[in-house]
Amino acid sequence: MNSERQSGLPDTEDCPIRGVLDHIGDQWSLLVLLTLAGGTHRFTELQRAIGDISKRMLAETLRKLERDGFVSRKVYPSVPPKVEYQLRPLGESLAAQLRPLVKWADKNHDEVRQARKTYIAPPRITAL
Repeated sequence: MNSERQSGLPDTEDCPIRGVLDHIGDQWSLLVLLTLAGGTHRFTELQRAIGDISKRMLAETLRKLERDGFVSRKVYPSVPPKVEYQLRPLGESLAAQLRPLVKWADKNHDEVRQARKTYIAPPRITAL
């Protein structure tokens, strides 16, 4: 069944593009994927590499990426437990697609920052 919203866009569950992008399109998922593209990392290494992500948000993001098949989690029987994360083949293929986006962002970062500085918000219309 192809249900549509009032906007004319298909619902998330029926749209393969939205179904995937809704899960990986947030800032944390992309940063985790790009960090893991550099190789296997432990939880604290990921948190240090990303910087401003909380432990809770990193754990939630890793669980989501693992559930969707992008990331694998390996637990070693030690005290304290050692857990490593790495990209699965699906995550590797996604990371390969993200690299051009990262290059574009790096190349155009200054122009975007300048646009933000010079942007003048349109006046808000207030209700009477």
